Amino acid sequence: MPPITFRAQSVQTFRLSSQNMADSKSYGVREAKKIAIGRTRGVVLDHRDIPHLRPILTMTGISHFPNKMERSKRARITRSSREALWSASPLRRFWLHRPKNVSSLQRFNGFTLLELLIVVGIIGLLMVLIAPAFTTIKGGTDVTSAAYTIKGVLDTARTYAKANNTYVWVGFFEENVANPASPNLDSPAVGRLIMSIVASKDGTMLYTLPLGSVFTLDAPPNQTALIQVSKLVKIDNFHLKTFVAPTSTPPPFDSFDTRPTPTPTAQIGDTTPSTPYLTFHYPVGGSQFTFAKVIQFSPRGEGMVDNSNFFASAATLAPISEIGVEPTHGAAVPTSTPANVVAIQFTGFGGEVKIYRR
Repeated sequence: MPPITFRAQSVQTFRLSSQNMADSKSYGVREAKKIAIGRTRGVVLDHRDIPHLRPILTMTGISHFPNKMERSKRARITRSSREALWSASPLRRFWLHRPKNVSSLQRFNGFTLLELLIVVGIIGLLMVLIAPAFTTIKGGTDVTSAAYTIKGVLDTARTYAKANNTYVWVGFFEENVANPASPNLDSPAVGRLIMSIVASKDGTMLYTLPLGSVFTLDAPPNQTALIQVSKLVKIDNFHLKTFVAPTSTPPPFDSFDTRPTPTPTAQIGDTTPSTPYLTFHYPVGGSQFTFAKVIQFSPRGEGMVDNSNFFASAATLAPISEIGVEPTHGAAVPTSTPANVVAIQFTGFGGEVKIYRR
């Protein structure tokens, strides 16, 4: 048999003898290594040489093409299976202008424009339906966050009073949230709630009950008798609101409409307290903010809202005091009571704080 020639892209050409390949095992291994080297250099095998080189191709792992009959048979099977799958595909109706020379694998490389438009339309419809729900969830989350912020301020004041055996006062102030500058005197004073905590340095109450007129805690010479407990706390887009007494009959006591009825003179809102008796400033002895809605905590943790019933008449503590808050859109007061409102109540003797949401 004549020698078999491997035509390679490289300059080097390998010539093998099929007889020597069959007679010498070591020679076959050596030539297999040569073919492996030739494969890395781009050896091109003719299909007529394949039957003589099958043993070496098997040893080297070189893939080869089947003969013409095998290729034709495999092509017929593949084509028939491919057409059957394509005829059953739900996407066949969208493939109207497919070029004839496009293979079956290329058909599934991407999506058609019509499919993308349908998906985008469905996503847009879902966003329109879901957006109002997300707005309600965000509003409810904001109200809850504001309520717990106020609760945290009250807990801080009460804890400080008991830990330091002194009197502590919490002041509430509201200004126009439409003006980013703070403090500001813009009207209406709605939308930005500001809270401040001050305490007596020497543990005294600084005044004597009953009071006959308004008493400024940090007025001379008491400006040195007060200490600022913490930084100012500000909450935007919320308004103090005096709520009417709950209309539903408890139990349960854990909802806004069935909460305990607060003492009318022990509420902090937009119209209460009507006659404040205690005021103080921020900074202490300064004039940036004047707090006229005040809650006082005693060294025993008793809490009371500044009102004429207690400070002018020296009456007993109110059993339930309340701070009402409602959300706003900027500096506009809601024309009707919003759905998301909250009442923060605390007891007079224990000073325990609880939140009631609608």
